[in-house]
This record gives sequence, structure tokens and C-alpha cells, in this order.
Amino acid sequence: MRTKTVLPAVAMTAVSMVLTLAVVLLWLGTAVPWPVALVVGLGIDGGWVATLAYERRLAAQGDHSVTVTAVGWGFGLIATGVLVAHALTVDASQGAWLAVAWLPVAAKALWLVHGLWEETALTVGALDAIQGIRQEARDEAAVARARLRSQAATEETRLAAVTQSGARVARVQARTAKILSKAWATLESTRAGNDTGRALTSVTAPVTPGVTPSWELPVWGPTEPVPALEAAGLTDAALDALVDEIRTSETPALSYREMATRFRAAGHAASEVRLRTAWKRVA
Repeated sequence: MRTKTVLPAVAMTAVSMVLTLAVVLLWLGTAVPWPVALVVGLGIDGGWVATLAYERRLAAQGDHSVTVTAVGWGFGLIATGVLVAHALTVDASQGAWLAVAWLPVAAKALWLVHGLWEETALTVGALDAIQGIRQEARDEAAVARARLRSQAATEETRLAAVTQSGARVARVQARTAKILSKAWATLESTRAGNDTGRALTSVTAPVTPGVTPSWELPVWGPTEPVPALEAAGLTDAALDALVDEIRTSETPALSYREMATRFRAAGHAASEVRLRTAWKRVA
């Protein structure tokens, strides 16, 4: 992995050094003796390489020097300036010379990238550990998402089942209540009918207040027994007074059916014929 960053930097450095030396010899060789031009070119390249080597030594020790870095960039800029000046003074292939004038700066930038890579480089074991941790985190996240989706689906199914069951129970209760209300209405109408009273008294012993049974509607739920008033042996006058008292207990006066219901609910007993006759007398 290290060669992926160091090889491009080394190659770019070598090309820029050769190019700088060649440009100095071609450009200054016409004005000064070629050994002088060679010394100038080697001085620029040598300073560039020397500062780079010292920089790399400090980096290997985990240290850094701003002065050395500034001097290295200075030699790189000098080499770039020489290449740009040569490109501007030549008549032929000026564009080509300008195109390669950036190589010293590019080589310096590649060494900077390589230094950053070394500062952040990790061993194979550390990379494997990081990969394992990341993979474990991804696995846990995937399992958590799957668990949440499964729980959501299960809860949705449960709510749907509970809702359907509740709807069925509600429909059954509604039908049952409707049937019971019809049966209760039938019982009430039958109990309050005149023919029913005569039929009930016709099958008993001699029609007397003490013999006539008290036929009450069934009561839903628990009830507390109400002590019955003594009604045996009621004379017609007492029966009339009792009927009139119940009838006039509210304003306006109660109807016969309401009076009869309260009469029997209070525990009194009288045949339907006597009760209706008393009603007629007092009303």
C-alpha cells in the first residue's frame, strides 16, 4: 500500500529534476559556460532533494519542521520559475514548455500527500479490527431493523385480529340485545293485557285477593327484596283508597297501566277485575 503513494512521488521528482537540469543547461548554456549552468542546475535540484530528504527523516521520527518545509517549497518554486521563464523566452514549442513547468510543484504536492498517508496509515491488524467492528455494527443494525419490522407486522396482525373479534362480539351483543328487547316488550304487553289477567285468575282457586298470584316480570341483575305491604283482605274501600293514592302520586295522574304496575311492584295483590273496577270507581 505504501508504494501506491511513494512511487508516483519519486517518479515525478526524478522527471522534474531532469527537466530542470536540462532547461538550465539549454537556457543558461548560451550565456555562461556549460559547467556553470550545470552547477546551477545541480544546485537547484540538490537543494530540492536535500530538503526533501531531511523532511522525510523528520517525518520518520514523528517530527516536523516548518523551516525545512518552507525551504523545500522555496526550491520547488525556484525550479518552477526557471521552467516558466524558459518557456516564455523560447520561440518554438512555448505551449509544450509551459505544460511541463508545473512538474516541480506537482512533485512536492505528491510528497505532501505521501506524508499525510503515512500519518494516517494503520497496520493490517488494526484495519481488520476496524472492518470487523464496522461489520458487526452493520449486522446489529440489520438485525434490529428486521426485529422492528417483525414486531410491527406482528402487532398489526394482533390488532387486526382483536378488532375483528371485537366487531364480531359487538354484532352478537347487538343481535342479542335486539332479541331480548323484543321478548321483553312482548312480556310487558302480555302482562298488561286485560285478557291475560282474566286468564290468570280463571285457573286459580276462588278469585280472592289472597289467592290471586302476583305475576311479575323477570328482573335483570341482582335485586334487593322489597317488603310487601299487607294486602290480604283488602276491602273495596281500602282498595279504592290505595288505587287513588297510587294514581294521584304524580302530576298528571298516572294511567291505569302505570298504576297497575306500581300497585303490583309494591307487593299488593288483587285480581285484574277488582283492580280495574276500583280504577273506574276512583277515576
